[in-house]
Amino acid sequence: MSTAQSGRMNDNDKSITGFAMISHAVVHTYELSIPILMVIWLTEFGVSTAVLGTVVAVGYGLFGVGALPAGVLVDRFGSRELVLACLAGMGASFLLLSAAQGIVTITIALCLWGVAASIYHPAGLSLISTGVEQRGTGFAYHGMAGNFGIAFGPLLTAILLLFFDWRLVTALLVIPAGIAIAYALTASFDERAAVQAETDGGDVDGDAEGQMTLSRFVADSRALFTLGFTVAIAVVMMNGLFYRGTLTFLPDVLSDFMPDVAEQLQLFDPDSPMAEEFNPASYLYAGLLMVGMAGQYVGGKLTDRIPTETGLAVIFASLTVVAVLFVPAAQAGLATLLLVSALLGFLLFSLQPMYQATIAEYSPPGERGLSYGYTYLGVFGIGAAGAAIAGFLLSIGSVWQTFVILAVFPAAGAVLAIALSRTGDRRS
Repeated sequence: MSTAQSGRMNDNDKSITGFAMISHAVVHTYELSIPILMVIWLTEFGVSTAVLGTVVAVGYGLFGVGALPAGVLVDRFGSRELVLACLAGMGASFLLLSAAQGIVTITIALCLWGVAASIYHPAGLSLISTGVEQRGTGFAYHGMAGNFGIAFGPLLTAILLLFFDWRLVTALLVIPAGIAIAYALTASFDERAAVQAETDGGDVDGDAEGQMTLSRFVADSRALFTLGFTVAIAVVMMNGLFYRGTLTFLPDVLSDFMPDVAEQLQLFDPDSPMAEEFNPASYLYAGLLMVGMAGQYVGGKLTDRIPTETGLAVIFASLTVVAVLFVPAAQAGLATLLLVSALLGFLLFSLQPMYQATIAEYSPPGERGLSYGYTYLGVFGIGAAGAAIAGFLLSIGSVWQTFVILAVFPAAGAVLAIALSRTGDRRS
């Protein structure tokens, strides 16, 4: 019995998954440490949520926009070297961020981070989709590692800020990238192992060996954008807009719902410096993101058991309800705030392995890098507008009104997922 039939990962699967997991965790460690730092920047530099939201949206936007050219490079050169370049670039950009003295330098540093980080998802997800036979399990563990970074980044940042200035904290955050590079250099695997049998000796590697030109890029893109793939991209765009719009200002929003928790818990002497720096919202935010690890695992496992379009529709519909009820539940008390935050984290991140597997189903193996490039152009490029939208809504209206308007995105995602299930346009 083969490993694919038995449901067990072989050595190549494990090697690829481990390489992708640690790299994915580092990408999101940086990504979600930024909202924690934003709470400080709002005060230190005296900028509005609208201005800072736009600045961060530019950096996050490059995180997505750069995914498309990165996807082209993945199909041309493979994943390993590109992931290493991504890790090195992110570490360098956070080192620059540690020297920032104003909003302009922060903007430049975040833009550099966005360009470097944009490489990862096309490279990492293409690697899993073409190299790992147990693809659903690979996506599940990969997603869990991402959520570990998503939770670990804010938590580590919040803890370090209890003891150090934010500039020193951002310098210390360069260390995870160095650790990931050291690990990645030791990994050994076959990037195409899972698609050899599918192609029956066909031209899987033809794209990687041929010369990439503008006309070829256009031709490959036209071939990729079937009706099903187009609708799938629209689905992931809805996820990206809601993801970025919800999470970017969430630490600041949560702090408004729990101003007295530090005093109630009596964790520190009220007159101590640590009590002054302690922000319970940062830890609730990190906990919400940690719950997302369970969502990633469940979502990844379900991709091997149910149609991904069905899973997307159900999760999007559930997120719509949670978004509308979030503020009333948060205002009802600490217990309901914790419950609705956990639901938000679980559902939001269970979407990710679902749409990643969906893209694999609606794209050919030889163009996975390009397909994931377009995916993360939609998720993090166009999706970055969610940060600017949320910042603008918060500056002109209430938190509840902001969440209700943001709920339009998952509602649209549910409708699009249902439409996707009816296209009959799967490619693999």
